[in-house]
Amino acid sequence: MRRTGTTRRGALTATGAIAMGAVLAGCGSDDESAGRKGSARADARTAADRSSAETSLRVRARGVSTALLARYEHVVQAYPATAAGLSPLRDAVRAHITALGPGDALGFVRTPPATGDAAAAVRELAAAERRTAASHTEALLQAPPELARLLASVAAAASAHAYLLTELAKETKA
Repeated sequence: MRRTGTTRRGALTATGAIAMGAVLAGCGSDDESAGRKGSARADARTAADRSSAETSLRVRARGVSTALLARYEHVVQAYPATAAGLSPLRDAVRAHITALGPGDALGFVRTPPATGDAAAAVRELAAAERRTAASHTEALLQAPPELARLLASVAAAASAHAYLLTELAKETKA
């Protein structure tokens, strides 16, 4: 009777065939390697373009968040009674700016003058958070995976801040 299953001879033959295939796959003409060098240059240019696009997205997202932080600072200065409720959210926005990349946190940002009362200023801040969330969500479409995850997190936080600010505006005295 003949044995079924894997024999030593069959295993050695299969191993030899796999090794021979690997050796033959590694052998190639110089023309192929010249094509690979050109491809490597093209890949390097593409990577540089992607890096430049990512940097541009980071700078834009950072600018949006920096403008939001300036709004927080402005409202806290104009209405000191709101500082207790706004400080944790303002600190979170500052952390988002840091996560988006290095640079000056405030720079030069124009903020509109405070209008109305403290409740109106907090409602305007909630609207600014919604715009920030929308801006970061829109940037997701062009962002590479790692930056997209960061932008998604920052956009989600901005949406949560908008909700909290809306509730805070209801509690804030006019």
